Amino acid sequence: MSKISIALLALLLSAGAATAQTPPAPVAPAAPVAPSLPVVTPAGDVIDTLKAAGQFSTFLKAADLVGLTAFVKGLPSVTVLAPADPAFAQLPAGEVDRLLAQANRAELQKLVLRHLINARVPFETFKGAVTSAPTLGGEGVELNGDQPPTIGGAPVIQADVMATNGVVHVLGRVIPAPAPAPAS
Repeated sequence: MSKISIALLALLLSAGAATAQTPPAPVAPAAPVAPSLPVVTPAGDVIDTLKAAGQFSTFLKAADLVGLTAFVKGLPSVTVLAPADPAFAQLPAGEVDRLLAQANRAELQKLVLRHLINARVPFETFKGAVTSAPTLGGEGVELNGDQPPTIGGAPVIQADVMATNGVVHVLGRVIPAPAPAPAS
C-alpha cells in the first residue's frame, strides 16, 4: 500500500472512532402539534355539509335542540361560523352539558344564532381588513381578515366552504357571548 493510501485509511478510521465515542447531541423534543381537522368539502346545503364532515356533532345537536336546523336549511343565503367538536371541548368542564340541558335552551339558542350571519360572507370580503357583521342573534361579530384570520376572536381553521345556500367558515373555538355593557 502506498503511504498516501495508508494515511487516508488511518484518517478515516480515526474519524470513525472519534465519531463513535462522541455521544449524539441531544435532540429537542418536538413541539406539540395541535390536532388538525379534516378538510371540509361541500355536500349540499350548509347543514348537510356540516353533517357530512362528521366533526360538528355538538353544533348540529345544539341547532336541533333549539329548532334551528330546518330554519338554517331554508335560508337562501347564510354564513355559518361553525365551531368544530374540538372547539366545544375547549369550554370549561361541564359547560357543554349545561348548555344542552332543557333549562338552558334560551342561552343555547343565542349561542347558535351568534354563529349565523344572514348573508354570504366569503373570506375575500374581509381579507386583509377588520370589519363586523350582524349575526342572527342580533350581536355584531368581528371579522378579522389579517393573518391569522379570526372571527369573533376564534381562529379560522378553514374558510370558504361553499355550500348551495351559503358559506361555512370552520372555527377553532366557540364565539363567546359579548361582554355586558358597562352600567351608565
